[in-house]
Amino acid sequence: MAEWPYNTAAWKKLRLVHLAAYPFCEGCRAMGRQYVKANTVDHRRAISDGGAPFPGHDSLASYCPACHSAKTARGAEHGAVRSTKPRRGCDADGNPLDVSHAWNKSLRADDRRPLLNNHNQLVSKGNRNG
Repeated sequence: MAEWPYNTAAWKKLRLVHLAAYPFCEGCRAMGRQYVKANTVDHRRAISDGGAPFPGHDSLASYCPACHSAKTARGAEHGAVRSTKPRRGCDADGNPLDVSHAWNKSLRADDRRPLLNNHNQLVSKGNRNG
């Protein structure tokens, strides 16, 4: 059986109300998948880190099983060295799942525009005849 507060009627009610209000996974939404149904409610600040056992909705997050597992595996509650450990893997398009990955901050190849007037860059100054 789950540990307190997850085995209480108060948590079960809070979980159902939160999922009704926020039915889609936050982790998937951050990766560009907007409508993946959530089934897990998680504390944004762990109870072990001083978070409230029964907080308001702004202190809770909705996750699908995969995102909740990935978040929990990276979190301090499972002994991770730091709770900001990046999420590994790529989405279906090959983009990193971790939103803070350097690739997500840089200009992607498909976003680059072709160079204008690039013919001049290919021809040396001494050989413009042909």
